[in-house]
Amino acid sequence: MATINPDNRGLRLAVRYLVLTLIALIFIFPLVFMVMSSLKPDLQLLRDTSSLRAFLPVGDISLDNYYNAFSRVPIAQFMFNSLFVTATTVFLSLLLCSLAAFSFVFLNWSGKNVALAIIIATLIIPFETIAIPLLLFVSKLPWIGMEGLTFGWLDTYRVQIIPLVADGLTIFLFVQYFRDLPRDLIEASRVEGASWMQIYLRVVMPLSGPILATAAILKFLAMYNQYLWPLMVVQQEAYRPVMVGVQYFFQLSTAWGEIMAYLTIITIPVLAFYLVLQRAFIASIASTGVKG
Repeated sequence: MATINPDNRGLRLAVRYLVLTLIALIFIFPLVFMVMSSLKPDLQLLRDTSSLRAFLPVGDISLDNYYNAFSRVPIAQFMFNSLFVTATTVFLSLLLCSLAAFSFVFLNWSGKNVALAIIIATLIIPFETIAIPLLLFVSKLPWIGMEGLTFGWLDTYRVQIIPLVADGLTIFLFVQYFRDLPRDLIEASRVEGASWMQIYLRVVMPLSGPILATAAILKFLAMYNQYLWPLMVVQQEAYRPVMVGVQYFFQLSTAWGEIMAYLTIITIPVLAFYLVLQRAFIASIASTGVKG
């Protein structure tokens, strides 16, 4: 049986870090290319794509593309719309999906396994197959607001939020995480007279930081990158999200530098959100390999 001496261990560690570094570079290069291209005029941008200059801040570097992007598209309005819709949907999704998962794992009611199986089965249904029926449905839904009773949710924030709050993946993630929680804590709380809502709020959720971060990141990405659904249900510019704004750059003449500047701007919230929750996200991934 071969023994692992310190030299072999150091070599294996070096190879591992080298491989991880190469993988990281593969993911970072597109971001570097996007940022560098946003600082160059179109002619230089296209000319540099055939060399390593595409990843370097060389040539005619300026912020003109950013100025032009702001003048071409109401970026501030689109950014507010996307962040408002995304933040609201993430909050409601974490609340409702965690409650649903809590009922599946800890409560006893007839048919819960069948209901959970149906919810998980929805993961295989492409959104494109239900987009048109969903559009027809929301276009006739009633709503009571400041104007009184109205019909139709089109060109509103709610049509971008409510239909997408609950999803099978988020419920499934919470169910899997809740099943690994110590049952002794739940039973002890019940013995002490705690209600199910108290157990949910004071026992289960304080232990669910990693899965909350994971579900929040996945839901944030899904909502922030929404394109098809907002394109179908929102026609007024005042309610459009950032992804729909990309089409503004293809209406008259295609300015690739301005597109890269726009993409750089709208990528910042995604990176910032991940950096804030990265510790809990990594902890959630690491805990999937720990049993027992």
